[in-house]
Amino acid sequence: MTRFAPFILRNLGRNKLRTFLTGAAIALAIALVCLLRTMPAGLDSFLNGLAANTRISIHNQAGLVYPLPYSYLQKVRSVPGVVEAVSWTWFGGAFEPEKGVSFPNFAVDPEPLGRVYEDHRIDPAALDQFRRYRDGALVGRATLRAQGWKVGDLVTLQGTLYPVTLSFRIVGEIPRDQDPRFWFQREYLAQALLARGTSFDQLGMIWARVDDPDRVEGVMREIEALFRNSEAETACETEKSFFGNMFGSLRGFVTVILLVTAMVALCIVFIAANTASMAVRERVGEIAVLKAIGFRRRLVFGTLLAEATLLATVAGAAGALGSLGLTLLLRYQVSGWSPQLGPLGAFVVTNAILVEVLFLAFFIGIVSGWLPALGAARRSVTATLREVY
Repeated sequence: MTRFAPFILRNLGRNKLRTFLTGAAIALAIALVCLLRTMPAGLDSFLNGLAANTRISIHNQAGLVYPLPYSYLQKVRSVPGVVEAVSWTWFGGAFEPEKGVSFPNFAVDPEPLGRVYEDHRIDPAALDQFRRYRDGALVGRATLRAQGWKVGDLVTLQGTLYPVTLSFRIVGEIPRDQDPRFWFQREYLAQALLARGTSFDQLGMIWARVDDPDRVEGVMREIEALFRNSEAETACETEKSFFGNMFGSLRGFVTVILLVTAMVALCIVFIAANTASMAVRERVGEIAVLKAIGFRRRLVFGTLLAEATLLATVAGAAGALGSLGLTLLLRYQVSGWSPQLGPLGAFVVTNAILVEVLFLAFFIGIVSGWLPALGAARRSVTATLREVY
């Protein structure tokens, strides 16, 4: 078949515009399949980047909206294997009340924060300022950038859940580009509520850091057993599991994306099959002449099938390489010029995906060219010439 390669290439170049447009459609579709296939692994990588494998969440078994007694915090700290624990309580403060809550803000315990979130590498000086000033706040880079704030600014949040309005000074940042959180001292909120005659002896959830990743499951079981049959039973989960549940809708979205990927692949088959059928119809007379001068049916079938397969494979390779270049460019942008692109850097076309889509392109060429080539090869010379002449 290799000696007929010039013949196959000449036939592909006969109608250059149609060949180019068909190849471009296949290349774009394959590129889209590549990009969609990066989503499951990209989402998993995104969650891994958010979460630490030694940090766990402890919250009310009934749901996140139900509080826990503040006394639970010290009991969690006493569990063997727990390095430190910090309470989180949702404040629901609005910087611009008419727009509602635009970023998550929590009242936290300042002393253990640095140890629980040791991997965040918060500036020790900022942590010291946060402990020193009752109205201090640590703010994630995403919120600082979105609001146009900087360290040293004074901001005021109007509570939507608690009937208080609190003013803060930003003493440091949470050094993560996509982090939107706003942390402030729990004691500040407790004193503001006490001034209004309301006691504050509860918390929203507890975050604890375990000393060894291998002990995480055992520590979670021990904490759940500690509060079993109590006034507020607890549920524990790893940080990755917690964020995974928070982004649970994205999992369903990924499933839809994979279904769309399958539909895109099916569309490519129809596009390529239509092109192959048109090429065969235009050349029925030539094919009949080739048979008449000695070309066997198997050879005619092979050359026609090779045309469709070669076109789909080359176009698929171009699309795959294009998608690979795009994801590498995004990763370079994230690590260099534009770190605000954040999660997009996790969506990378891997070698496994490249092999999959190249096989898909080859398979598309085989499937789309099979029937037209088979029909042309099986048609008799006399029947073909009778139709043409």
